[in-house]
Amino acid sequence: MTVTRFAPSPTGHLHVGNIRTALHNWLLAKQAGGKFLLRIDDTDAARSKEEFVEGIKADLAWLGIEWSGEERQSARFALYEREFERLKAAGRVYPCWETPQELELKRKVLLGRGLPPIYDRGALKLTEDEKAAKIAAGDLPHWRFLLDHDEPIAWEDGIRGAQKFDAAQMSDPVIRRADGSWLYMLPSAIDDVDMGVTQILRGEDHVSNTAAQVQMFTALGAPVPAFAHEALLVGTEGKLSKRLGSLGVAHFRGIGIEAQAVVALLGRLGTSDPVDPGLDAEALAAAFDLSRFGRAPARFDEAELERVNAAVVHALPFAAVAGRLPEEMDEGAWETIRPNLSHVHEAHDWWSVVIGPIEAPALADEDRAYLAQAVAVLAGLEWGAGLWKALTGALKDVTGRKGKGLFLPLRLALTGMEHGPDMGALLPLIGRDEALARLKVSAG
Repeated sequence: MTVTRFAPSPTGHLHVGNIRTALHNWLLAKQAGGKFLLRIDDTDAARSKEEFVEGIKADLAWLGIEWSGEERQSARFALYEREFERLKAAGRVYPCWETPQELELKRKVLLGRGLPPIYDRGALKLTEDEKAAKIAAGDLPHWRFLLDHDEPIAWEDGIRGAQKFDAAQMSDPVIRRADGSWLYMLPSAIDDVDMGVTQILRGEDHVSNTAAQVQMFTALGAPVPAFAHEALLVGTEGKLSKRLGSLGVAHFRGIGIEAQAVVALLGRLGTSDPVDPGLDAEALAAAFDLSRFGRAPARFDEAELERVNAAVVHALPFAAVAGRLPEEMDEGAWETIRPNLSHVHEAHDWWSVVIGPIEAPALADEDRAYLAQAVAVLAGLEWGAGLWKALTGALKDVTGRKGKGLFLPLRLALTGMEHGPDMGALLPLIGRDEALARLKVSAG
């Protein structure tokens, strides 16, 4: 069974890049009939907050992303300790005592010689007596994972294709701090093994992490999951943008973006497939294919999201939005106003146009005279279907007006606006008495 996971750190709110990663992992599992798991990576006790955990879950729920299981790293320290001791016994982790300043000096020396700034494994040269003396003096070590320089690191990446790394050209990664706290690399691999994760889809900034973790999986005696690394998001200016880090569910909801619009856009972002606002999660999952992803940066455009959102709103049935509309609005009113909306909340603005009051427009004398004629014509018409067509047809015959000169003064007088929903559907919502009253006010 395909098992994917999303592993956010609860040190802040999800942003658009996180959301895209979660969505793609969910779609990947859904497409294969597998499981999507949520893992809260909360090993950083100082920065992790419960409010962010709840926020992450609420954001995923709003997007319609469901998970089959949940784990928290803070509840799994015993597992990490057990596997750490096993790796230590096998000689795959080792203690180090260099200070950050010493490591930086070594790095500068290597760079000055034109060499890659790789850790020199100086700690491996320490004798057992030297190590014991340091510990006795209260100088506790940090720990590194020992990469096997004889073991080739290679995998077939689901997006990037064949990947090869030379372990001898990589630093042994630090996996544990001197205070005993964990860094990301080893606990993540241990969790993926324990949770049965079979496919890991994440950003291309993790490629070098993957190279080290491939050996970690092997050292843990586990099969290596299938990996895929997608291009990172960039802004409309074509580069990484700090703004992308501030765009999250709260922002999208605040400006009236529908969850379906976010899913429709992000679900296809980075692929060669067109964005289709009409596709639901099932359809997106059915067509989800890693081979459709490109290597070029995926550009996130808020203007495109707005266009997708408008298309989604235009297809929303009354039942889906009834609780977000003015109480007096019925299904007919929603269907009349809906084509003019970019966001559902704008229905309240249009409903205020329907029920009034509106501000009388400033009109030329000839238009006011024309509206006085419109009052007389409308008063003599039977109120019912086709009223707008009957009104404008009669006024055309009486006044000889046509086009903009025929329709615009009427719309301005009846709605106070130059554009809007079809007047044939809007006029019955305004009502006979209110329509006549508005025309009389504008006629002066």
